[in-house]
Amino acid sequence: MAARKAKAKKKARGYHPRRRSPARRAKAAEVVAELKRAYPDAHCALDHRNAYELLVATILSAQCTDERVNRVTPDVFARWPTPAALARADIAEVEEAIHSTGFFRNKAKSLVGMAERVTEVYGGEIPQAMDDLLTLPGVARKTANVVRGVIWGLADGIVVDTHVGRISTLLGWTRSKSAEHIEKDLCALHPEADWIDLSHLLIWHGRAVCIARRPQCDRCPVRDLCPSAKR
Repeated sequence: MAARKAKAKKKARGYHPRRRSPARRAKAAEVVAELKRAYPDAHCALDHRNAYELLVATILSAQCTDERVNRVTPDVFARWPTPAALARADIAEVEEAIHSTGFFRNKAKSLVGMAERVTEVYGGEIPQAMDDLLTLPGVARKTANVVRGVIWGLADGIVVDTHVGRISTLLGWTRSKSAEHIEKDLCALHPEADWIDLSHLLIWHGRAVCIARRPQCDRCPVRDLCPSAKR
């Protein structure tokens, strides 16, 4: 078992996306342009006022809808408005406050641990650097990409959630099921200037039109560019 896991990790690290022809890149750019016209206001749907609030909200969003998170966070931010306040919080109270987001025990542990490290190591300020963010409890690459992209406009990669992965597959941009591999495929296909916006566009499209169980291809702005719609 351990040998298989080690082999899988090695394979993931060595994954190389397929080479993309200029024609495929141009077609992908057309899709992005159409999505930008369809969703000019696409943005992160998690309510926040600063990096700390977005980081908390993003940790809570794991296996939970943004709508539910947005119902919970006003109370969380009122009770623990800073990392220092959250670091001192009773973990049982945090669990109670975030209970409806699911996996509340693990999330509460991550939130308090994150706040403690931010307070003790980074002077109460959410760090900008990817390597620093990844040292925080509850923060993996996806969460770090969200915060860096939304707050500071810094793109190390593309945020891959269920909408992004599913729609990228339908568009023929990836064949992988791994979020890490999908991200590499998308980064190889799209210019870095579009990395931050791309995830927002696909998420908005997934919620409004390309809905998982009932895609509305008849009113899709990219149906003429989508190989799945043609099938």
